[in-house]
Amino acid sequence: MTATTWVPGAAGSTHDVDHLPWGVFTRTDSDDAPRVGVRIGDFVLDLAPVAAADVRPETQLFEAATLNPLMAQGRAVNAELRQWITDLLTVPSERGDVEPHLVPLDEVTMHMPVEVGDYVDFYASEHHASNVGTIFRPDQEPLLPNWKHLPVGYHGRSGTVVPSGTEIVRPLGQRKNPSDPAPVFGPSGRLDIEAELGFLVGTPTSLGERVAVADFDDHCFGIVGLNDWSARDIQGWEYVPLGPFLGKSFATSISTWVTPLAALDAAWVDLPGQDPEPLPYLSLEDSDRPGGLDIAVEVVLNGHVVSRPPYSSMYWSPAQMLAHMTVNGASVRTGDLWASGTVSGPVREERGSFLELSWGWREAFPVGDDERIALEDGDEVVLRYTAPSVSGGRIALGEVSGRVLPARIG
Repeated sequence: MTATTWVPGAAGSTHDVDHLPWGVFTRTDSDDAPRVGVRIGDFVLDLAPVAAADVRPETQLFEAATLNPLMAQGRAVNAELRQWITDLLTVPSERGDVEPHLVPLDEVTMHMPVEVGDYVDFYASEHHASNVGTIFRPDQEPLLPNWKHLPVGYHGRSGTVVPSGTEIVRPLGQRKNPSDPAPVFGPSGRLDIEAELGFLVGTPTSLGERVAVADFDDHCFGIVGLNDWSARDIQGWEYVPLGPFLGKSFATSISTWVTPLAALDAAWVDLPGQDPEPLPYLSLEDSDRPGGLDIAVEVVLNGHVVSRPPYSSMYWSPAQMLAHMTVNGASVRTGDLWASGTVSGPVREERGSFLELSWGWREAFPVGDDERIALEDGDEVVLRYTAPSVSGGRIALGEVSGRVLPARIG
């Protein structure tokens, strides 16, 4: 049973004490450096002065400009901090000391929550992979032979991971249609989104160390919403034989709020099923809970919902992704980010990319009174996420937004 918060308007909301996402903020009327807070209702709790008043050793963690020092403390410390914050926001006797440090959301600016080290993007939705395979290889099996044996992924560019709200400049690059005699250079004409979830490493590992599926909680600090912007025409010309490069590396947006794993305890569900049985290092048998997550996603284009992909339909679990990412002994560092790949369900209205919604740019889809096959300059995309909460309601994970700007030519 979750205790009731005294924070005005927070009880029963999607940001009650059963959530408490982490973020980095500044007050809009202040020149103070960015620092760590948690969201409760429509407020940010400024943790540094509260911790200082309680003479807590973590005060300097809350004064940091990123979540990385906090994330590195590990699972036990972060669980204790979560309980301390819950007590601050539910025990009536704490209100007098804590309430002055609640800052309304409309009086803060949110910043990039983490310093991202490495970034890996997976391809974990069977529906997305099958759709893409069918679009591009209609006369072949949609899934390549390795797909159901391992979580396929690629190493992305961490330096272009940006916070929600960052405007996205249309990328330039080489494109070549099959009928063209030679490639041409210019702005991407097939700019796309990919609705995904991102997972952040808290506790690092050493080179040569592997992370078992059952140890996921010991190394994953929390979850962010993620939009993997994609220039499909650039990607289509460059990706053979080594995979995505410039068609992906220009921008990846993440939410400014990080949902802790503990807030998702009620959201874990069984995966749809894996056949053939994964190799032992990817087995979920030793895990103490299911591998899937019941997270609902909304893709909003220019204010209109165009798709509702269900994360519960994903084939590979986040724990399996982390296990595969480290099975060769590759180390992970605090702040490393890995993404799920596009979330797509079995029907059209659950497809998580415009490539799929337009079925290879051939079928325009409605956007209110307008229609699209790909993103146009000025378009704004917002990804929204909700999940079941431990108190029986729902929590809203951090949303991800971005507006497309024209290419910079010349």
